[in-house]
Amino acid sequence: MAQDRKARPGPFARIGQLWVRCGVTWILAPVLVVLAGTGFTIVEEGHVGIVKRWGKAVAQLDPGFHFIVPLADSIEKIEVRQRRNVEELRAATGNQLPITASVSINWTVNRESAMDLFIAYGGLDQFETRILDPKLRSAAKAALAKFPADRLIRNRQDAVAAIMANMTAALEPFPVTINSPQIETIELPPRYAEAVLEKERSRENAEREKHALERQRLNALQAVNSAEANARAKRIQAEAEAFRVTTEAAAEAEAIRLVSEELARSPRYIELARTKRWNGVLPTTMLDAGATPLLSLK
Repeated sequence: MAQDRKARPGPFARIGQLWVRCGVTWILAPVLVVLAGTGFTIVEEGHVGIVKRWGKAVAQLDPGFHFIVPLADSIEKIEVRQRRNVEELRAATGNQLPITASVSINWTVNRESAMDLFIAYGGLDQFETRILDPKLRSAAKAALAKFPADRLIRNRQDAVAAIMANMTAALEPFPVTINSPQIETIELPPRYAEAVLEKERSRENAEREKHALERQRLNALQAVNSAEANARAKRIQAEAEAFRVTTEAAAEAEAIRLVSEELARSPRYIELARTKRWNGVLPTTMLDAGATPLLSLK
């Protein structure tokens, strides 16, 4: 009995053990909560997640919910939607005029190669700073130098196409897709700008004069065509009238010939023709003695 009492802890010892257990629980509970909170991640749509385990990129995650190793893993999110970069630059035109231009381009990280871009450049900001922006400035300057200032002001599409070609060649080795470059603004020095505008006005005036001359030529050609058409119509009408007169004359001559032949065969033909034309009304006027009547009846 004495040994049993000696082995059994007293009430103070039991209280101490309880406090120790409570202290361990209070210490471990926050740790477990932290571990539970860092054991998963969510990648938003339009992004991919790069899993870094102790700082090393080991996997790429698609949008959605994912479990990760607590404390060991961290997530770097890379946007794979279309982005837009704008560069302000100083350049020279094809006729050596200094200009200030604002050039933009849209680009997208290839989703399947986002981890390669992260490993090589550390993220989108560093890729833009170290690769994309310098190449955009270089490609834009080279494209703008191919065209004179007046052509750039009048039509920028050729320069935009040249920028696109230069950027496509420059970024071919990189895991990105580019599209829709634009020249937002072009500014010339004031005196050069006025000279270009004056040249443009002269060109527009020349185009208007050319258009007016062309219109006059077309009007003159139309008048000539109308005159030729009228002359042709009159000639056809005269030919038709001559043919009608000739035909009528021939018909009349043929009728006279037939009448002459009939008179030769029958002396009483005149009496027959007179009878056919008589309307059946007898004359109401008496003739003087010795007058020859117009109608002779048996």
